[in-house]
Amino acid sequence: MRINKHMYIPVMLFIICVVFVAVFGIHAGSFNVRGMKDIRFGIDIRGGVEAVFEPANLDRPPTESELESARIIMETRMDAQNILDREITVDKNSGHIIVRFPWKSGETDFNPQKAIAELGETAKLTFRDPEGNIMVEGKEVKESQVQLDNRTNQPVVTLTFTDTGAKQFADATEKLINQQMSIYMDETLISAPYVNNKITGGNAVIENIRSVEEAKALSDKINSGALPFSLLSKNHSTITPTMGSGALNVMVKAGIIAFIFVCLFMIVYYRLLGVIACLALLLQVSVQMLALSIPQITLTLTGIAGIILSIGMGVDANVIISERIKEELNEGRSLGYSIDTGYKRAFSAVFDGNITTIAAAVIMMIFGTGSMLSFGYTLMVGCVLNFLSGVSASRLMTKSLCMNDAFSKKSLYGMKVKEAK
Repeated sequence: MRINKHMYIPVMLFIICVVFVAVFGIHAGSFNVRGMKDIRFGIDIRGGVEAVFEPANLDRPPTESELESARIIMETRMDAQNILDREITVDKNSGHIIVRFPWKSGETDFNPQKAIAELGETAKLTFRDPEGNIMVEGKEVKESQVQLDNRTNQPVVTLTFTDTGAKQFADATEKLINQQMSIYMDETLISAPYVNNKITGGNAVIENIRSVEEAKALSDKINSGALPFSLLSKNHSTITPTMGSGALNVMVKAGIIAFIFVCLFMIVYYRLLGVIACLALLLQVSVQMLALSIPQITLTLTGIAGIILSIGMGVDANVIISERIKEELNEGRSLGYSIDTGYKRAFSAVFDGNITTIAAAVIMMIFGTGSMLSFGYTLMVGCVLNFLSGVSASRLMTKSLCMNDAFSKKSLYGMKVKEAK
């Protein structure tokens, strides 16, 4: 990209716009972008709902597998709504499922019955064609199991259909040869296998599954789609924040004060490079807020810790870059050469530190549950933004500003005044 001396202007205007949207959001008719005030906070910060679900219209105790299927239904729906801070416990003795989850953002009436209404409905499993038309419903599935393929020794998921379902599935597979048949839980896609040929006899196999664990998860979801009962909550209550109602305000104030002190240090010590670093950090934090508010990812206390850690890594990246530039200037290099070389030499250290943290965050998101997902998500987003704001955006501003006479003095970039030319 060719950089000119005026490029810093659109970059700074972009940062201002992003900060404005992050703080206030955009509300214009049907177009709505949620801001910081619309973030969905976890139980530990804002409280939530505790509900005890039990089977409805069932004249016998639910089996262990049925309760597990019901639990998977709730987890699938909460995943679809990005509710990461939740606890779902199965009480096998009483046949109940205990669920704890946070309030929605903007919810003020705190009505537990209204909040849990969607979770108590029976999930609808459907098999659809590429246009979204329903070909077979989950009620036609008798059973789904995990097996190992005799030829490849790889895990597969087997399906057994009712007589009606077998005919419907045969007709569907005949129409979808060499196409995908999508399997949905409510409106969430859980699998999309290819149809190789017409399948008759009421038995089918889903192949190309990477692990036994993945096959087990898919099989459980398919079985849960044919759950023979719905769930009702006759016992529910509100949960007060575990940290206290004023904890969020304290954390916000502490974060603002800490950010101001960090910026003051960067500006005093690194001068113009410090100003640019603060703008890059402001962009990073703003986009992190939008990455939480727009998809309504639940923000917990551990998630806030992930934000703080990623900000610290952003500061660290800017310190490394600034020190590299100062080293080049103190060696007598030109300003333009020092900036280019400083960013180039600092990139490997910044890249190594962030990429290893991103890898750890992704692993936490894959294997973690509850608030650990919130921590992994905020940490991963923050580290990715370090590359975009801490390296790319700050480099554009630095290179552009140094081309202007008013910002071409080496002393503005941290070089000692007596050595600056």
